[in-house]
Amino acid sequence: MNVIFLGVGEAFDEENPNNSHLILSDKVLLLDCGYSTPGQLWKYNPNQSFLDAIFISHGHADHYFGLPALLVRMWEEKRTKPLTIICHKGLKESINELIEYGYKGCSTNFEFIIDFIEVKEHQKIKLNELELEFAPTTHSVKNLAIRIYDGKKSVCYSGDGMFTKETERLYENADLLIHEAYLFDKKIPFHSSVKGLIQMVKRNNINCLALTHLQRDLKKKKLEMIKNEVLKRNLKIIIPISLEEYLL
Repeated sequence: MNVIFLGVGEAFDEENPNNSHLILSDKVLLLDCGYSTPGQLWKYNPNQSFLDAIFISHGHADHYFGLPALLVRMWEEKRTKPLTIICHKGLKESINELIEYGYKGCSTNFEFIIDFIEVKEHQKIKLNELELEFAPTTHSVKNLAIRIYDGKKSVCYSGDGMFTKETERLYENADLLIHEAYLFDKKIPFHSSVKGLIQMVKRNNINCLALTHLQRDLKKKKLEMIKNEVLKRNLKIIIPISLEEYLL
């Protein structure tokens, strides 16, 4: 199982595409699909049948507004392979409405089946060899973090939001945790900070933390400060760039 950090930016970052990642295993799983995600995916692999499944963590534009373009290009390029979309209960309707708003009538012409799997917190499902599990973060809308386990290695992804007791249990002993770190040390509702994540990672024996979704001005002006803070810790912490690969 390998990871491609397709995009590492927050919602309104003009330099870094939306926070979105690929899990490469016996199945290819896309984690979130914001409005700048499709271009990143096509740069990496433009094949219309490349993806097997898409996980949407929550219903904010920078996490799922890329779906209409992605799906319609699949249709335009004659995809026939079924596609699975995994989301929390209640989000399926919003996704279908978004596709219709984006390209009215197109979804009725798709030649591939979209199989929705609506999940709830603490549920476990299988995607071929991958075992997926979910837990809630604290965010302004419902958000589910995900743990992906291939029988040997585990990758966790937060979506957006402050970690909770449930997500800490989900993240425990993970080989890689991809987590939004919107701020450096300030505490605000609905988002995590670099310093808070460092403490959480130490508590939960996480092998590697990937900091993504850094607030755009923080990343521009204080990236060296963040890197220095990371260097002081006896932890493996990375700040990936878009299209970087991580081998587990």
